[in-house]
Amino acid sequence: QVQLVESGGGLVQPGGSLRLSCAASGSIFSINTMGWYRQAPGKQRELVAAIGSGGITDYTDSVKGRFTIARDNAKNTVYLQMNNLTLAAPAIYYCNAAVVPRTLSRVPYAYWGQGTQVTVSS
Repeated sequence: QVQLVESGGGLVQPGGSLRLSCAASGSIFSINTMGWYRQAPGKQRELVAAIGSGGITDYTDSVKGRFTIARDNAKNTVYLQMNNLTLAAPAIYYCNAAVVPRTLSRVPYAYWGQGTQVTVSS
């Protein structure tokens, strides 16, 4: 079984920074794309940033230039550095990873973390 555990969320003032971490553990053969999603109350979950196994990144327009996604394959960990955070409703940030588990079939699954809340408030 594969688990994703996020950390780093919390309360921050506008203009502040947070760094989220997500560590994958368990029976992992390899990890393809890893990413961060967020969901605010009453809204759909949306992609914030993603990074492929080769390092290619993708960001939603609203965070470009402020957020940076990175990964450490040796640690099976993905990070989201969030700078210049803007005032917004609290949102839950979820880690996602396309994991190929150590099974005979090597069938990939999109695993999700439990989420970590980010609140930007003055």
